This record gives sequence, C-alpha cells and structure tokens, in this order.
Amino acid sequence: MRKNVEKMSINYSPNFDLKKRTSSKVKYLIFHYTGMRSENAAIKRLTSKSSKVSCHYLIKKNGAIIKIVPDLYIAWHAGISSWKKDKSLNSNSIGIEISNPGHDYKYKNFSQKQITSIIDLSKNLKKKYKIKKENILGHSDIAPLRKKDPGEKFPWKLLNKKKICLWHNLSEKNCKKLRGIKLKNSDNFFKLLFKFGYKFTNDKNEKIKIYKNFQRRFRPQLISSIVDQETYIILKSLV
Repeated sequence: MRKNVEKMSINYSPNFDLKKRTSSKVKYLIFHYTGMRSENAAIKRLTSKSSKVSCHYLIKKNGAIIKIVPDLYIAWHAGISSWKKDKSLNSNSIGIEISNPGHDYKYKNFSQKQITSIIDLSKNLKKKYKIKKENILGHSDIAPLRKKDPGEKFPWKLLNKKKICLWHNLSEKNCKKLRGIKLKNSDNFFKLLFKFGYKFTNDKNEKIKIYKNFQRRFRPQLISSIVDQETYIILKSLV
C-alpha cells in the first residue's frame, strides 16, 4: 500500500446511513469528480449536513486522500442509479470523489499525483472487498441521464493496464479506421449497450446521452451523437 493510502486524513461527513453493512455487501466501486470550482468548497459540501451528499474517499489535487465515510457505512454519492439488475447503488458501493472542476467549470486533466492515488486506493479496495473489475464504474455509467463524471479525461485505459477495471483489447489503429462511419442499424448497438449494463430506455434523446457516456469511457477521442462502427466493435468486444 502506497504512502497516500497509508497516511490518509479523516474528515467525517454526517451524511450516511446509520445501519452498518457487511463487507460482502460491497459490490461496486464508483468514481466521481467533484464538479466544483474550488476544492475547499467541494470538501465543505461533502461534509455539510445540509448538502445531503457524501462519499467514502476524496482525492485532492495533490494526491492526498481524505476519508469521508467509513467503508461499511452507506455514503450518499450515487443518487438515483442502476447497473444491470441492481438499483440504488449507494447500498452496495464505495464512492470515490476526485477533485476536478468538471465539465461546467473548465474540466481539467487529473494530476499525476491524483492518478497515482486513484490506482493505489482502487487496488486496495478491489482486493479488500473482492470487487470484480466489471463492477468498477463511473457515475456516468450508473446515472447516464444525469451525469458525465468522471469524464473523458479519466484514465480508464491505464487503470485497466493495472488490472483494476474493464477495457477493450482492440488495436487503436484498427478502431480508428471505423471512427465516424455511421452504423447502418443502431438497434443492435443499443440492445448490446443495455445488455452490457446501462439503463434501458426507448427514448431517442436518452439513448444518445447514454451513448455519449459510453464514448466518454471507452472511446474518449471522439464524443459524438453519431452511432459509428468503431464504438460498435468496442462494445461488441466488451459484451
């Protein structure tokens, strides 16, 4: 375990369920960005009773980790959420917030120190609670109609190399040849997308929101409303 994980500070939030859960209930690890202009304002919000939001861990810009809610208490980070057959993911997940202004306030690259802490903390929690790599997700995966975080700058591919999360094994060169070429039948794509785990919907606008969040995660080089062949083969390889 690395330095920042060993030496994390504590700033407990009052925003959690009082009933303790067993370690076997922890099934998911969910990444968020704070989405606020100021890091201090984000910490204040996560620890303020009036906000009614929290998380288990916050990773600061300098890579320092703050424990906000103990692992076996349910933090209020996921909101209305679902993945596959599971709903209300607060009950069976650990939430990690990463300090970043997000899309509304000039979204930035995550710092190298943050990335190091993300990797170390994730490895530790994944091992401790036996979390499957396919259950390590972003807020935009479990609430795709409301959220974009942690966004396209989040290092999912690197985390996969560190054996933390899911990623496709297709060559970038071959994928790029199919980028932007419209898929003739998008129905098959969305059937696979819902099978993969995303929330089911028949609404066209909602489908595009979900599609864009899939791109943010697995094809961050181009986020577009055109359902293209590259995104389809990526999804197909994952399913």
